[in-house]
Amino acid sequence: MTHQYQITGMTCSNCEEKVKSALMSLDHVTDVVIAKETNSATITMDAKISLVELQKVLDTKYQIQVLTSFGATEEEEKKSWFETYKPILLIFFYIALVTSIMAFDTLKGTKMSFSELAMKWMNHFMGGFFLTFSFFKLLNLKGFAESYVMYDVIAKRIPIWAYTYAFIELALGIAYLLNFRPLITNSVTLVVMSLSILGVLQSVLNKKKIQCACLGTVFNLPMSTVTIIEDALMIVMSGFMVVSHLMK
Repeated sequence: MTHQYQITGMTCSNCEEKVKSALMSLDHVTDVVIAKETNSATITMDAKISLVELQKVLDTKYQIQVLTSFGATEEEEKKSWFETYKPILLIFFYIALVTSIMAFDTLKGTKMSFSELAMKWMNHFMGGFFLTFSFFKLLNLKGFAESYVMYDVIAKRIPIWAYTYAFIELALGIAYLLNFRPLITNSVTLVVMSLSILGVLQSVLNKKKIQCACLGTVFNLPMSTVTIIEDALMIVMSGFMVVSHLMK
């Protein structure tokens, strides 16, 4: 059996080794994976070990807690839905607000059809989305990559993809705001996000309790239907714009 824990107090790679060595000394523990960047520990055991027993073998500077979902402690699990997803909801709200203000300002100075305005709105929204989300990933690229490889179908097989993905989002954000080769930009988005949603769907449908890496390691967001909606929104928008450009 494998369990997820949060361990605070680790400040360096030496701490990781100390914690791993201490936990491995316990009977019934067969494997320990420590990630200082996310303060997490994945412990595989052939018999149930209590939290008290785990804490006993650790130095007092390290505190261990059970994770009910990857990145969320038992206390955090008790949060309401809104409290849990408030960061991502606020980010979407601010991106949509800024995009709408820009669209309104554009509308005042030009005679633009509704379809043209909608295309411009989506273009700016997706640019803001990718720039914002790549920013959070790049704050701790290694931590993001370690979380992403746990569920992404490509990153599981090609780990370097997890690092590349953050820069692809950054490039897409810039491309959308510059309106660079719209057909190519939207086609790349459609392919990348369609591949990305596969791992998310697998994780949610299999009820795996892991951390969503969409905002890197800054926020502890559990994988859920919110993640599916986020990816699906990008797929729908990019698909709509690809079709629109092809019909011109």
